[in-house]
Amino acid sequence: MFNKSRLPRREFIKLAVASGLSTYFLSSCRRNQQTANEPTNADLIVINGRIATQDENRSFVEAVAIANGRFIATGTDKEIIAYKGDNTQIIDLGGRTAIPGINDTHTHLIRGGLNYNMELRWDGVPSLADALRMLKEQAARTPAPQWVRVIGGWSEFQFAERRMPTLEEINAVSPDVPVFVLHLYDRALLNRAAVRALGFTKNTPEPPGATIQRDRSGNPTGLLIAQPNAGILYASIARGPLLSPEDQINSSRQYMREMNRLGITSVIDAGGGGQNFPDDYQIIEQLHSRGLLTVRIAYNLFTQRPGQELEDFERWVKITKPGQGDDFYRNNGAGEMLVYSAADFEDFTEPRPDLPQTMEEDLKKVIGLLAENQWPFRLHATYDESITRFLNVIESVNREIPLTGIHWLLDHCETISDANLERIKTLGGGIAVQHRMAFQGENFLKRYGKEATERTPPIQKMLEMEIPVGGGTDGTRVASYNPWVGLYWLVSGKTVGGTTLYSENNRFDRMEALRLYTANADWFTSTVGEKGAIVPGQLADLAVLSADYFSIPEEEIRGLESVLTIVGGQTVYADQEFSNLAPPPLPVSPDWSPVAYYGGEQYSQQKSNQISLSTHLSTHVGCCLPASLNSKISNNLSASLLNSASGFSGWIGGMGCGCFI
Repeated sequence: MFNKSRLPRREFIKLAVASGLSTYFLSSCRRNQQTANEPTNADLIVINGRIATQDENRSFVEAVAIANGRFIATGTDKEIIAYKGDNTQIIDLGGRTAIPGINDTHTHLIRGGLNYNMELRWDGVPSLADALRMLKEQAARTPAPQWVRVIGGWSEFQFAERRMPTLEEINAVSPDVPVFVLHLYDRALLNRAAVRALGFTKNTPEPPGATIQRDRSGNPTGLLIAQPNAGILYASIARGPLLSPEDQINSSRQYMREMNRLGITSVIDAGGGGQNFPDDYQIIEQLHSRGLLTVRIAYNLFTQRPGQELEDFERWVKITKPGQGDDFYRNNGAGEMLVYSAADFEDFTEPRPDLPQTMEEDLKKVIGLLAENQWPFRLHATYDESITRFLNVIESVNREIPLTGIHWLLDHCETISDANLERIKTLGGGIAVQHRMAFQGENFLKRYGKEATERTPPIQKMLEMEIPVGGGTDGTRVASYNPWVGLYWLVSGKTVGGTTLYSENNRFDRMEALRLYTANADWFTSTVGEKGAIVPGQLADLAVLSADYFSIPEEEIRGLESVLTIVGGQTVYADQEFSNLAPPPLPVSPDWSPVAYYGGEQYSQQKSNQISLSTHLSTHVGCCLPASLNSKISNNLSASLLNSASGFSGWIGGMGCGCFI
């Protein structure tokens, strides 16, 4: 950026003659100005911040101007205040750090939202004793026929005790109310009441690729083990009671508000088991039609019927198409499940699964159909051995129907080889990575050793090869939906349990790590240049952080949250000194919901390895509760502070969906 006042007069005249006086003067006096057809007056001006624009120069600015839902200018406070009109709102950040809104390139918001108000989150709870205390408290308030559910987002290594709960402990805290505790992709622990509710008996057959643990008499104990097929776990979850449609609407809104609290403004929903299109999209579409979405959603369609995947996609290409929708809600293509024979479950406590010989034929039919219809697609892919076979199919389709211009990608890619990275680069594909190793790293290290762990996944190599790479969480059923845990993992190289996985060669500086969740992410929605940076013309999504991400100790990164989140120029979340800008309170329903008592994830509530639930509630949830609950919750919590595939489908019969993602 040139500055006229710092150039000798002779040099200024030369430059003015060479490039045009008016053009030079414009660029010198005001940074990144609006174009002539854009409005002069801003709707919103944000000043006095440390704003990481994530432009190509990794610039920081003091202020931004927003009009009609997009950024129109960035620069110094003095430069941007020139965009003030009679009705312009001005927000003073008081020196806080702001970033572009986070874009999670792989999560499960739609399904997660339908269930959020039913789930007790152990994400970030620092001790098993506290996790069990929460479980006991929630069981006491959960009415029949509802269950208490802990559905992913935690690891035993995060606990001070560094172990799993036992069946005896779970039965002790809840003798009568069904309890279902899901641990990663490897197991679920059910109390006796849940075993009865699911109808498991000594006569229940063993599911393919899984084990129902039994006592000496052959009766189920309550431990379900994926070996490595996780279908038994998700079929069991699917049989639990649902929320009413009204409570599902509330639950989805609460979940989006929770994401806004973490600075998330956009996601790619990767579909999921039990999430059939269009039937299971009615709640989110209602919210969209009513203007109540506070997170931008690009959704992928995930096949639901093992053996009938091609029929699913043949039907969908007739009734919808990628890009259909708007900036808040749009079709993003197919996946992450394209065919069930390609499901390589990533249970690192078990050996790598061998995919059936029918996989290639199954997968080629579906990818061929998608290529013919110009549908972007994504595919769950954990192991290099599976990826080799997937790429054989993609290359075969590409020879017949060129994939040029189609943004296709592989998800996860923990053990991908350099040779397969070269193949993805040649084919024009991308890779979406998530922080699953932050939760499963200890298990991977134990099975495969330090050398293999060091490059799992080889993200730096992907970027060196200029492959599009986006960051995500894969929340909620395995990893936490908190992106700051992922950023902590990328920067520190550590798991949530503190185990170091990577040397400096596969760690990131903070700016480049953040770009995976911001500037890099719009490739994955085929909307390059629309969002992910605070630059003129892009959608006005930003988050003001609770502390300076770029300078705080790395152990504090996973505790970050937003104090002000803006989507399309509108405030969707505000806290602390910005509380007066917050949207109206949203009471939690039903009133027994764990969210009404504990909120969501707990990483951002930790201080010196302690969490005060009452403080969490007063800051984030209490104002949203029914008034009748406030005093009861305060009293209850004041004494409770947290301290330091097709064969399977045949087996489940009437049990519900056997999908695993």
